[in-house]
Amino acid sequence: MAEGLRERKKRQARQHISDLATGLFLEHGFVTVTVAEIAELADVSVNTVYNYFPAKEDLFLDRMKGVTQRVARFVRARDKGESAAEAVLRELRALVVAVSPELGLMDGFADFMRVVEEAPTLQARLSRLQQEVLEAVVATLREETGAPADDPLPDLVGGQLAWIEGALVGHISREMLAGRKAAEVSRDALVVLDEIEDLLGEKVLNYARRAAE
Repeated sequence: MAEGLRERKKRQARQHISDLATGLFLEHGFVTVTVAEIAELADVSVNTVYNYFPAKEDLFLDRMKGVTQRVARFVRARDKGESAAEAVLRELRALVVAVSPELGLMDGFADFMRVVEEAPTLQARLSRLQQEVLEAVVATLREETGAPADDPLPDLVGGQLAWIEGALVGHISREMLAGRKAAEVSRDALVVLDEIEDLLGEKVLNYARRAAE
């Protein structure tokens, strides 16, 4: 369905507020900047800001909405004959090779992470997002395999799949914070993914394998 004029204007207004807020946070820090200052810069009321973003943390982490479903999405889209873990590793490798901003491989990511490091509430929100990644992939594995509620394997394998992504993104974040270039970090990240795969047991690597036919 085509986006209507009203929906487009709302989306553009939301993006405008988010962009201005991110600029302020990067320049002055998350704790220092107030919602009132963001509203003034965007030429809207404070209530308007809160209508789009229920909390100040939402303004800074607005672009991370899809992150919580990423691993689950990889699992659902696995190829015929491919296991859940193989799909996750394949998709992450593709993002690394593409030097994708989705994984933090971009100029300015170090500045983003420095803002997070200085704000306990942002750190707490990111921890919650990581928990949502796990919950989403476990739910997907249960749905895809038809596992009964008392079967622990979806929880155990889901934890491993969420860890794969978390370990990779953690490595990238540390290297970007150290001031390295995204292309260099990308090359190293491929080695990290190989090492991660070597650490996985056969049970994890073969779990939820989609039928070949």
